[in-house]
Amino acid sequence: MNWIDLLIGAIVFAVLAALTLIRLGKGPTAADRMVAGDSADTLICCAMVLFSLFSGRGIYLDIALVAALFGVIDTMLVGRYLEKEGGKKK
Repeated sequence: MNWIDLLIGAIVFAVLAALTLIRLGKGPTAADRMVAGDSADTLICCAMVLFSLFSGRGIYLDIALVAALFGVIDTMLVGRYLEKEGGKKK
């Protein structure tokens, strides 16, 4: 695989993550914001994997793995919070 292809792929993933971050700030509901944040986390992890292949350094793979793990934990915690808040009557 050519290095320019990897770099272009990483840039595309980074631009898509920036677009989802716009939705994160603009989302009308908390669930929309949670989905946008999870999508941005996944796209950033994919960009880091491609950048790791581009640079030839494995440390970026470790960082992407830890970021993906925290993203899953964050999604579960926010989902539980939204579930509890949605059931309360005001």
